[in-house]
Amino acid sequence: MASGRGKIILLNGASSSGKSSIARALQRQIEEPFWHVSIDHLRDAGVLPMDRFHNGEFEWSAVREAFFRGFEASLAAYAGAGNNLIVEYIVETEGWAKRLFGTLSGEDMFVVGVHCPLEELERRERLRGDRPAGDARRDFHACHKHCRYDHEVDATLSPEENAASIIAAWHDRENGR
Repeated sequence: MASGRGKIILLNGASSSGKSSIARALQRQIEEPFWHVSIDHLRDAGVLPMDRFHNGEFEWSAVREAFFRGFEASLAAYAGAGNNLIVEYIVETEGWAKRLFGTLSGEDMFVVGVHCPLEELERRERLRGDRPAGDARRDFHACHKHCRYDHEVDATLSPEENAASIIAAWHDRENGR
């Protein structure tokens, strides 16, 4: 059972940059239990009424802001209850960065920039086929503008290599290096 506050490893990078693969590799390698949390998990679990958004019955733009505020607040609640988290996120705007980092300001958070060349992002986006074309390009030009990172990784390396690099940097930070 967890005691005290949890720790957060936040992975920020464009759509299709490999955040999920890195998060799964982190879970396999890191010495403590960490939850893997993302917006995609909520969408895929049926939390959101996606069919009704897709058919136009509901407007995503009308609920999007509240959804993200709630997601961010849930991260603080999970960590506050003593859960360690690996969080996937795409910081789209300066306002989002201020809100996210403000909401999580009292948490032990290690922020990782997940970088990937645009050509590779677009190739992955095409292969996935589950994202609107252009999301990766939009994110590529926006997601790293408003963040300061504790560590940065190259998503063209394997998820295992990136996870090991993140864990080493996280330990260095904990040891005051």
